[in-house]
Amino acid sequence: MSDPGILPIVECGDPVLRRPAEPVDPSDLRTSEVRLLIARMRATMEAAPGVGLAAPQVGVPIRLVVLRDGPERWGQLTEDERMARERYDLPFTVLANPAFQPAGDGEQVSFYEGCLSVPGLTGVVARHRAVRVEALDEHGEPVDRVFSGWAARIVQHEVDHVRGRLYLDRVESRSLSTIGSYARLWAGRPTEDAAASLGFALSRLAAQPATDHGQSSAAIFRPRRRAVPGRLRDDHPAGPPGKRHPR
Repeated sequence: MSDPGILPIVECGDPVLRRPAEPVDPSDLRTSEVRLLIARMRATMEAAPGVGLAAPQVGVPIRLVVLRDGPERWGQLTEDERMARERYDLPFTVLANPAFQPAGDGEQVSFYEGCLSVPGLTGVVARHRAVRVEALDEHGEPVDRVFSGWAARIVQHEVDHVRGRLYLDRVESRSLSTIGSYARLWAGRPTEDAAASLGFALSRLAAQPATDHGQSSAAIFRPRRRAVPGRLRDDHPAGPPGKRHPR
């Protein structure tokens, strides 16, 4: 479909962002309704621009996310900054009913991140450097894949959305900055500089139990009651476009 349409992005304060989303019935992934939703989510993410978008962010309370990262989204990052963030090309990816576990040694790394649903702010969040994700793709086929580096951060951010959480729940509160302050003071500098100046510690936590990260594998594949609403919510005007980091 050449023009699937841009959806309004729901902003923080709306209850849809704070409720755990409903599982997607695998059979729904073959419907024209969900295919159109995926196309519109992709168009919305690319127009924002962002690197990930969850269905609750467009007012649809189901466990469905889209991802995409690439050079066109890396902005003013230097090669050293891109390598430090392990930011590589991530082709367009659809994950339905995603769940993850920490991969490797469960190491966490801290970087500034932002959110299309929380315009104007950015803050430091510690997330697992690598995660193993189980989900369904847009065709209902099983996904079992390890994401690492920035792609792992994007996945964790979006899984938070379908669990009713925002990055604000995990952020180092003393690191919170407006986009303007971040660009002026911390862009291009190590996160350690912000931690030292703003007075917060960089977390390196051990891996948490898998039950904290999403539903069991059985829930990913098990048919559930239909959770796709009859229409998309369109009563939340999108905020003005702006430079957001890293979404």
